[in-house]
Amino acid sequence: MYKVKVYGAGSIGNHLANAARHMGWSVDICDLDANALKRTKNEIYPQRYGSWDDEIGLYLPENEPKGIYDMVFIGTPPDSHMELAISAINEGAKTLLVEKPVCTPNLNKAQEFYDLVQEKKINAFVGYDHVVADATKIIDQRLSEKKYGKVETLDVEFREHWGGIFGAHPWLEGPWDTYLGFWEKGGGAAGEHSHAVNLWQHFANELQLGRVIEVSASLDFVKNNQVSYDKLALFNLKTDKGLLGRVVQDVVTKPHKKFARVQTDKGFLEWQCGVKQGTDLAMWSFENQENQEHFVTKTRPDDFIAELKHIKSVIESDDLISPISIERGLDTMLVVAAAHKSALLGKRINIDYSKGYTEEALKF
Repeated sequence: MYKVKVYGAGSIGNHLANAARHMGWSVDICDLDANALKRTKNEIYPQRYGSWDDEIGLYLPENEPKGIYDMVFIGTPPDSHMELAISAINEGAKTLLVEKPVCTPNLNKAQEFYDLVQEKKINAFVGYDHVVADATKIIDQRLSEKKYGKVETLDVEFREHWGGIFGAHPWLEGPWDTYLGFWEKGGGAAGEHSHAVNLWQHFANELQLGRVIEVSASLDFVKNNQVSYDKLALFNLKTDKGLLGRVVQDVVTKPHKKFARVQTDKGFLEWQCGVKQGTDLAMWSFENQENQEHFVTKTRPDDFIAELKHIKSVIESDDLISPISIERGLDTMLVVAAAHKSALLGKRINIDYSKGYTEEALKF
């Protein structure tokens, strides 16, 4: 049985704790706020999952156990991720899961963290759970069969009003009350909905069409004495193998629209999240044949259980490559950072991977 420490007693921390308990693992939750720990025990966890689990330990920083965990899951705000992740490695954890986005757009300590992961041979993952979901796996399988022809373009959109996030965190008054209202802390559309960028990169990788090397972006900012965030982020992307495509992310669309589409000269493949409550869709058609549709039913807790099942399979395998690896997550953060730089300067930004996960990798 694995021993797991979860940092953060908010919505994500509760989901990760519940998923780990579903796996039969030992779980402790740590948070800076005693009220957050009380809320987890008395409200969030029992309301979501039926009852509180007395096997879960709850700790403030001054009394949290150290050096006894196989895995550490980091579900805190993005501007705390790198410090906690580095500390977890130094504490001796061999497996890390960091919630997305993995760091802030300034990429502070990202390379230091990555170097430490390599040095210590850590299993490190980033919480882009959509790429290990069943609907995505179905699309991946169709892509592996290579019957789709020549790829023309790839488009991904995650348009979703962030009211759902605040609904899951009713103790927050609004975006000003959390990192979400501040792009420099990893919030806003570009950071919070970076699942879309990550999914674009995932399908580009499955198509064997390379890594993103060019980013041109426009961001629509909301800035006042309370907040500074992008409500809409438009990305134009190009890979080193010439694939051109687009990503749209926002925090204003109701009802939500989340999809990915691979357009080819023979047809298309399309992924849709939440086509109706608790249902995803994988769909494709080639050579004008009738659309093939596969519906996948799931619950929100299922997303995190699937993620932890994937992590377990990776760490217990010698050769399984993970689509939620730290490299993939940091590649996504390079694109997000490039988008902010592109929007600020009004220029196309080139990504030079030889410079690592640093601001020096972003050139114009």
